[in-house]
Formats: sequence, structure tokens, C-alpha cells
Amino acid sequence: MVNSHRKRILKVYLGFYCTAIILPKICICSQFSMPSSDQFNQDLGAFPAATNGEPFPWHELRLPNTAIPLHYDLLVHPNLTSLDFVASEKIEVLARDATQFIILHSKDLEIMNATLHSEEDLRYRKPGRKLDVLSYPAHEQIALLVPEKLTADLKYYVAIDFQGKVADGFEGFYKSTYRTLGGETRTIAVTDFEPTEARMAFPCFDEPLFKANFSIKIRRESRHIALSNMPKVKTIELEGGLLEDHFETTVKMSTYLVAYIVCDFKSVSGTSSSGVKVSIYASPDKWSQTHYALEASLKLLDFYESYFDINYPLPKLDLIAIPDFGAGAMENWGLITYRETSLLFDPKTSSAFDKLWVTRVIAHELAHQWFGNLVTMEWWNDIWLNEGFAKYMELVSLNATYPELQFDDYFLEVCFEVIKRDSLNASHPISNQAKTPTQIQEMFDTISYNKGACILNMLKDFLSEEKFRKGIIHYLKKFSYQNAKNDDLWSSMSNLLFQGEDEEVRDMMATWTLQKGIPLVVVEREGRSLRLRQERFLSGVFREDPAWRALQERYLWHIPLTYSTSSSDVIHRHILKSKTDILDLPESTSWVKFNVNSNGYYIVHYEGHGWDQLIQQLNQNHTLLRPKDRTGLIHDAFQLVSAGRLTLDKALDLTRYLQHETSSLALLKGLGYLELFYHMMDRRNISDVSENLKHYLLQYFKPVIDTQSWNDEGSVWDRMLRSTLLTLACDLNHTPCIRKATDLFSQWMESSGKLNIPTDVLKIVYSVGAQTTEGWNYLLEQYKLSMSGAEKNKILYALSTRKHQEKLMKLIELGMEGKIIKTQDLASLLHAIARNPKGQQLAWNFVRENWTHLLKKFGLGSFDMRIIISGTTSHFSSKDELQEVKLFFDSLKAQGLHLDIFQIVLETISKNIKWLEKNLPTLRTWLLART
Repeated sequence: MVNSHRKRILKVYLGFYCTAIILPKICICSQFSMPSSDQFNQDLGAFPAATNGEPFPWHELRLPNTAIPLHYDLLVHPNLTSLDFVASEKIEVLARDATQFIILHSKDLEIMNATLHSEEDLRYRKPGRKLDVLSYPAHEQIALLVPEKLTADLKYYVAIDFQGKVADGFEGFYKSTYRTLGGETRTIAVTDFEPTEARMAFPCFDEPLFKANFSIKIRRESRHIALSNMPKVKTIELEGGLLEDHFETTVKMSTYLVAYIVCDFKSVSGTSSSGVKVSIYASPDKWSQTHYALEASLKLLDFYESYFDINYPLPKLDLIAIPDFGAGAMENWGLITYRETSLLFDPKTSSAFDKLWVTRVIAHELAHQWFGNLVTMEWWNDIWLNEGFAKYMELVSLNATYPELQFDDYFLEVCFEVIKRDSLNASHPISNQAKTPTQIQEMFDTISYNKGACILNMLKDFLSEEKFRKGIIHYLKKFSYQNAKNDDLWSSMSNLLFQGEDEEVRDMMATWTLQKGIPLVVVEREGRSLRLRQERFLSGVFREDPAWRALQERYLWHIPLTYSTSSSDVIHRHILKSKTDILDLPESTSWVKFNVNSNGYYIVHYEGHGWDQLIQQLNQNHTLLRPKDRTGLIHDAFQLVSAGRLTLDKALDLTRYLQHETSSLALLKGLGYLELFYHMMDRRNISDVSENLKHYLLQYFKPVIDTQSWNDEGSVWDRMLRSTLLTLACDLNHTPCIRKATDLFSQWMESSGKLNIPTDVLKIVYSVGAQTTEGWNYLLEQYKLSMSGAEKNKILYALSTRKHQEKLMKLIELGMEGKIIKTQDLASLLHAIARNPKGQQLAWNFVRENWTHLLKKFGLGSFDMRIIISGTTSHFSSKDELQEVKLFFDSLKAQGLHLDIFQIVLETISKNIKWLEKNLPTLRTWLLART
């Protein structure tokens, strides 16, 4: 799955597994611990009450394994007018132990009838035995009580008739709507089951370990088509004009990967080198935007089959753009669902970044067909085995298939983004406990995705590309159609290494997956000796703080260090396994730079004259350092400022060389921090500093700003730099930028929206145009008419930059209504409005006053809800704001509502407050000396 909000990528959790977290080499044998039927009969008071008041025979959140599924026969008939469905299923189960009950997951379904057949019953056509059904909604479980104990090692067949509502959100079996060019609103029905929502569509063993085969049948009207994981084998005509589509039986897979859709979409198709039919589906008016996705999917599918040395196991692969979708995409085996902006590409309105995003998401979901689908984690505590690998494979696959997108450079941002989160004490280990559905949802975060990918990239750099690839191929082949856990991956890697290397890898990676946080490597040079020290890096916690020492205890990483010097291009390597160490340099050198190309997941601080020597080199000849190393230095310097380890003026001095920088990567990194400081001052209305910083930016970067053209020419990084620089210039009211954008917007309005504005400056032009009432109103009308999700995103962002609160409130109201601005875009809209100085209090007040409505729309642990909470609060930087947020969170906790994001936000605001207290005077003085 890809989280949806652009960076958003974004853009996605947590006891049966205590022993696995602490001692990864010990098997988990208690995960299915269960009372016997006799114990249930003797100790009824130990069990919860079902909805009818009777004792419910199971008290754990996890299902027992007394009966396990082998095959599901599922028939679903949705009514897209009344928005409900009727369905039936027959589950073939194997009794592992004698038992008098079968526990399944079921949520918001009405069970009409349940019967049980033995194999003997079927053989002799005996009638099934009716089963009593008990429901325990608190655990989203039902119990099927059998009249006689099931016999161990025999197969049984459970038949269930049930019905339910086509849901109104983004989970389970839900409705989605779209508007045609002619203005008609049409409804489709779509599924999204990860992580725990298959139970909303059919009663099932809804845990990843319970893999089974699925035979699916869908009833529909003739104006619709039905899609599912496998190809359709036949269609039967029924009475009343209904059609019933039968699909091939799936391979063995987990319930969260089941998918079926009823829609009226059109497709474009092609065939991969190995004969797999690949199709891209979209609503009829958006069919023309599917062609790039087909090209990319075919190319990436061929690459993965070759890279993994395992053919994609299904005969077809469908990718479909869903008008209403909570995540960025979902990797259902053979039927991958996408948010429209993650799959469709419109050359007239999609920018260079949009193209990179679409390609990345396709690469991510196709990687899941192996990592996640073919081999699935045993439990959600190890979701990183799915998501971290899929994120990492974006890098590998795009480097090979689309080198012109230069994703290798962008991958640095993947790691820089997660470091911000992982450097807070509120972070969590990659492999972390998760019991409840809300905790499981919270595991889909930047730690599982980005940190997982970054430590895999670090391991690849340590082992070599060849060894790493052989290791993951061995892992995939060994655990195909099975489940795996954290230690299984390291064992697979170790089996291909030399004696000694195997233990080293397992021990090393345990330090990265079983403890939270990121290490700080402190380097002090004395002649040819390098004194190394590792600490836990904590942003917003200073060494002089009373809590600092306690937060350092028991943290130790095995860090695969790399470093280079001014004397040669040789990359030196060393594993730092202890708190301190000493390295001897082979020759004298004027500087040393650790973490070559930023492949390692750690931050480096150079004590003594280390930073001065590097700054001097950057000013004299920055090209002696690699572009990624220059970018990494900028990143680490400002991170160290947030931890009180480097003064702000030193970090700012490091950026002074940027006027000579030719790497867009490094330029964007330096600009990003300066822009961040400007917006912080602007939001706090610290006008003297914000004005001086504005003048400094426009003066210092004027040469590079003035050379930007208003077109789509150049490399991906040239284009992203152009978009960033011109956005900044117009935000700062740079007269030439405002004038050019205003002219283009006027021409666009005069052409009735027909003028093709270069895609990389489209958002800038719209944002400038939105500052007048006429322009804002016109953009809203164009938003309603646009058939391009990429364009709608740009328009919505532009509308959110308006400085009038009435207009901003209008946007929020439209987002809550969900017709013009879809509910799926509300979270990112609130985030954008909160970044507008005129909207920050408006957005925060709205969230507090409408919490119950938002909770009903999105659910507590959803990615959208976490974006809403963090997006409207994490930029706060005053003690009053901190207290206000804390009181609100306390009121939610008093209602039994708790999320990890609460503590993350509180720590982030505290960090912002400390940053201002410590660095505002320095920033003011530094700017006064340069403006």
C-alpha cells in the first residue's frame, strides 16, 4: 500500500509477539494460545458476553488456530441503487484440534444463516447442521457453535448467508462516485481490505497468516463490468437481466489481498514479455490518461520478473484508478487499486513531479506482488517486510527502467523525511507490537515505509548489490505462498554469506529493526587518528537537558560506516559496534567526510575544527565533494542545530557556497531549510526577521531565480528546481515573478481555460491568480469542470493560499460536504490551509469543533486522521499553542481515544519552541550582517 498525501508520500501498527520483539530467534508458539472447549464449559465467567447476553467462547483479539481456512467460495450481489449487498460463502476449513466452535471475523454484517457440512455429509448429500451464531463486536468476531465437536485433522464446510451495506467511507466494500463530462454522477462499488477490513465484506479469518484460495462470483447489471483478482472464466445470464461473472480460483493468499469491483470503466491493455495481460482501467472520460501507466507497468513487470528470478504467478494484472480512495494505492493481487492521481497521467496538466510520483507508485505496488503477496508477514508488527521492501524496490526498479527520472537522487529525501520522525522520542521500532485494528493502522507510517527502505539500502551498500539481490531472491523462493517474520529475512541473507558474515548481518540488522531511533556518530580528528563515538540522536532534546542521559541508555547500533577524505576518492569502510572506537588514517588530509553518498542511516557531527574544514572546502571548491555528500552535509548540519549540537550561524555559513552550486539536489536542500525558517517567522508574525530573510533569499538567490524559464524544458531535477524557485519567488512577492504569473493567468482566463500553461509552473500561476476574488472564483469553477486529478490538486492548493478566511472556510465546507471537493482530499486541504498564516488558526479550530464528524468520516487510526491531526498542529511554536493542543489531546484520551500521533505532535511543538528560544537571536543577528 502507498500512503496517499504528497509529502505526502504521504504520503503509510502495532501481545502475542513480545518474545519475537525481544528475542527474534525464538519461535512464536503462543500466538494461538487458546482455552479448550472443556475449559470454556467449566469457566464461563472468564469469557465476554455476546450481543445476546450468552458467553462468547473466545476472549483474545487474535483468532485461534483450531480451525484454519483452505478455500472460500464467495458470491456477492451488490445493488448500486439501494447501496446494499447480499452474499453467500462456503468456507472449507481444516480442524487442527477438536473444538465446539469456530471463530471468524465479521464487522457490520448481518448473518442470515450458517450451516456446517462434513466431507461425509457432502459425499452422501446429507443436510447441513444449522449453527448458532454469537457476535462480539468489540473484537469484530463471531462464533459459530457446532452441535458436536469437530474432529481433529478432518475437513469441514461452513456455509454462511449474509448481507450488508455498501459502505460510505474508504474501507471494506464501499461506494465511489464520479462525474461524467455531461454532468451525470455515477456510482461504482469497490473493495479496500488492508489491513483489517475484509471482515466488513464477508465473514473470514481476517489475519495475514490464514492464507487460502478464493473462488469469487459477482452479480451485476449489464451496464456494468465486474473485476476481481483473477481473470473471468464465464458469465451466466440470470432472471431479470442480471449477469453473474465467475472468476478463476486465486492462488493461496491472505484475506486483505482479495478484491472485487463493479463499475462501468474502460481499459487499455498490453502483454508483458512473459505473456501476462496488463490492463489499466479508468472512468470513460479519463481513459486517455491511462497510456503512460500501461507503458510503465509493462516495463516494470518485466524488470521485476528478471530481477527476482520469479515469474509473476497470475495470468493477468489490472491497475484501476478509483475516484474515491483513502490511500495512494493498494496492492491487491492481480487487481491493484489506485487513487486517480497515483495512476493517471495527463501530459497537459501533470508536472515532472507528478510523473515521478505516478511511476513510483506503480513500481511500489508491482513490487508488492512479490513482497507482501507472494511472501507475507506473519503479523502486522512486521509490516515493514512488505512496505519497506516495496519502498526500497522503487529505487532499484526506477534506476533500471527510468534512469532519466533520477530517482536515485530523490531517494535521499525518502531517508531525510523519516529522520525527522525517528529523531523524536515518540518514534517506534520498525518491528513493533500491534494488537488492535487502530494500532495496526498506525503501523502504516513513515517508519515502516521509509526507514525500512533506508536500512535495506544501507545493507545493500554494505553487502554489495549482488549479494543483497541473491539474499532477497532466496528469501522470496523459500517463503513463496507462505508467511515470514523479521528474522526469516536475515536468515535468508545469512545463508548466502561466508562464515562470520552471517552472524554479523543478523546481529547488525537486529539493532536497526528492534530498537527505535537513529544514531549520531561523533567524529573528532587528532592528526591521523579519528576518535569515534556513537549516541542516540534526539531532535529537540539537548545534552544539558535533565532527560537527555536517561534517553541515551541501552541504545547501541552496529553502524556500517563509510568515509572519504580530501586525499583520495577511495571509500573506506568500518563497522562501529561499540560506543567508542579509534580509526587511523593512512595519510594526512585536510578534511574527512563520513556517510559517503548518504547511503547510511545515521547523522554525523564533526567536533573540533571538522565543520570549519568542510565549510572551507565547500567555499574553495565544492566539487571535490560528491553532490549527495554536499546535500548530506546541509541536512546533517541543520538537524544538529535542532539537537543543540551545532550553532545555527555555523549551519547557515555552510549554505553560503550555494550561489556556486550546480547540483539541483543540494540547492533544493539548502533552499528548503531557509524557506522553512521564513515560513516559521511569517506564521509567528516575527516581521523584522521574516522581512530580512525574504530580502536575503531574493538577493542571494537572485541570479539562479532570474535564469529560470517558464517552460517544461530540462531534466527532472532542472524542472523541479524551476518549480521550487519560482514558487518561492512568487511567495516572497518578487515583482518579476508576480508579473509573469499574473500575465499567464490572465491569458488562461481569457482563453476560457484552454491555454496550455507549462505544467511545472501551473501551480504557481494558479496560486498568484487565486489572490483576487475574480481569479479565486474562476479557479473554483474550473476545479468543478476539470477531468485531470493532477490539475485539480494544483487548483486546490492555489485556492488554499488565499489570504481571506471566508474563502478558506468555504473550501473546508465543500470538503466536508464531499461533492465538489471529495472527502478523500479533505485531510490534505486542511493541511494546506493550516500552512497559510491566515488559515492556521481557522483549520485548528475547525478540527477541534468538528472532531466527532471527522472521526465518523475517517476512523481513529486512519492515515487521513493522522494527517489532519499533525497537519493542523505540528507547525505550532508557542507555549500557549502547546498547552491548547495538549488539553485537546487530554480530552480525547479521557474518552478512551489514543493515538501515537498525539505524542509525536506534542514533541514536535516542543521542539519548535526550543528551536526558536535558542536560535531566534542568532538568526536575527546573522541576517542583519548580510542584508
